[in-house]
Amino acid sequence: MKQNKNDIEQNAHCIEARSKNAVTRELAKTVRSRFGFAAVLVEAFMRLDAETFRSLVDGSWKGLFPALLRGVLSLLSLVYGTVMHLRNSAYDRRWLRVGTAPIPVISVGNVTLGGTGKTPLVAWIASRARARGLRVAIVSRGFGASHGAPNDEAAELQLLLPDVPHVINSDRVAGATMAAEEFASQLVILDDGLQHRAIARNLNLLVIDATNPDGYGWIFPRGFLRESIRGASRAQVWILSRANSIDSEKRKRIQNHFFMACPTGSCSAWVEAIHAPVSLRSWQGTSESLGVLRREKIAGFAGIGNPQAFRMTLENEGAQLVGFRIFPDHHAFSADDISSLTSWAVACGASRVICTLKDLVKIKAVRLGTIPLFAIEIRLEILAGESLLDAALEPVLQLAAAVESEALFTVPE
Repeated sequence: MKQNKNDIEQNAHCIEARSKNAVTRELAKTVRSRFGFAAVLVEAFMRLDAETFRSLVDGSWKGLFPALLRGVLSLLSLVYGTVMHLRNSAYDRRWLRVGTAPIPVISVGNVTLGGTGKTPLVAWIASRARARGLRVAIVSRGFGASHGAPNDEAAELQLLLPDVPHVINSDRVAGATMAAEEFASQLVILDDGLQHRAIARNLNLLVIDATNPDGYGWIFPRGFLRESIRGASRAQVWILSRANSIDSEKRKRIQNHFFMACPTGSCSAWVEAIHAPVSLRSWQGTSESLGVLRREKIAGFAGIGNPQAFRMTLENEGAQLVGFRIFPDHHAFSADDISSLTSWAVACGASRVICTLKDLVKIKAVRLGTIPLFAIEIRLEILAGESLLDAALEPVLQLAAAVESEALFTVPE
């Protein structure tokens, strides 16, 4: 007997988040069985998936228990925020050492957790520098990497920029030095470098996600801020990503919010950018037009920091979305995950499965069962402030052009 759409969605897990009522019932059982508040909290957090946790911190999950959890998270945020404040103060007062790279450094970072759009900006800057004939390297910590393999962001950048070396090293000074010595690089781009203050940089670029600019207004774990929003004051250029997802009035409010939070900051440029979909790309490298999204039944999934932004991209392109699944950021897809995704896509009646490039480079397949698997390839496009961004980049690019075998310049402290 043919199942209706609701049955399909329920049985195939087409709805991405777990039922909050079910979670609440499970937690209530834990309360009754354990009678220990610490044990209850451990159980609670172990049961939360990424989207349920997001609903917890954004306040959309209602009820007594989530309210209690938010209270505990607020206390933990106070502790974490204090630690970050003391750490930043130590760097500001030069109590902690800041190393210097042998070549110019541009840092791309953010003040919030999750996918703000750093990777497209890193690729944009690298392409810009290479067009000037510069030898560029990307240096990152490699969060989520295992067994010596590159992490998902590094793998994605290698796919987009196959000729640009990517050095993964938690010691960014050592990574930058390696780039200069082993690859004769003239310029280093730090991927996710704002909070890594142990290396001096010539330019700090801050990426702000228009869909969640202040991380729900709380420092982690109560919210998604990695530090106080005042950390944005260390950046000279602020780039609002996904600017097309909100109207001009909201963009102005975000700009004013950041400038008011950082009145003594060093920001000299406000830039607005979008992630423009370019095409669909398979693991084999073949491309298809975005029109496929409107002609076929699409099952989408994402294991990134801001999965709803990816879903919004699909919807904005007119995709016939029959299902959407969410995985945690940096998720390592297992054989069981692939099997589950395949069964889910079939149950949803999808004729094509679409994911992000960040997911595709980990799955490394052209099909899920018999269903073609493609990723949306995006490109950063500047809506406003491109001349300001160019003006900020120009002195660093000129400095990089002067780099030969030995670096004869000074990195600002």
